[in-house]
Amino acid sequence: ILTEIANFWFEKTKDIVPNHIISNPDPQVILTKKAKPLPVEVIVRQYITGSLWREYVEGINGQYGFMLSDNLKENQKFSDPILTPSTKAEYGKHDEPISRKKIIKTLVPSEIYSKAEEYALALFNKGQEWADKMGLILVDTKYEFGLYEDELIVIDEIHTPDSSRYWIKESYQENFNKGLPQLM
Repeated sequence: ILTEIANFWFEKTKDIVPNHIISNPDPQVILTKKAKPLPVEVIVRQYITGSLWREYVEGINGQYGFMLSDNLKENQKFSDPILTPSTKAEYGKHDEPISRKKIIKTLVPSEIYSKAEEYALALFNKGQEWADKMGLILVDTKYEFGLYEDELIVIDEIHTPDSSRYWIKESYQENFNKGLPQLM
């Protein structure tokens, strides 16, 4: 199922961001270009929830190179999406929050990372538009990028339940006002 959802999104977004798809010979198979993955994941968030909320209530703030406002409420919408990148940890280890400044200084050249941010926001915008039409909210998601030859491309998957959080649009505001958890 994840492969089919990823294929749907790779096809839907290929005009705005190049991807690693060569072909899809079977619903469960994707043949891809072998890209060199960037050592970071670009996470885009429109709401403060999940791990970001847990860090926030523990007083952890500024780890991404910017400070979140005081007095935020769980599941509150940001006025604009924010980027909260993380390192791409080795198998069995946890990804770690990292700032844009540190990424550029130690891991990825500025022009490549800037393009990854631009691509991530474009993909997120497309995902939000589609989700809205379907009665959903694309809350947050992660994107992985890689270099194929000299081109930056999106790899792995896009907007699947494995990497994205969706809520039911119809119940968001009421649940938020009551301080209830969101569904999905």
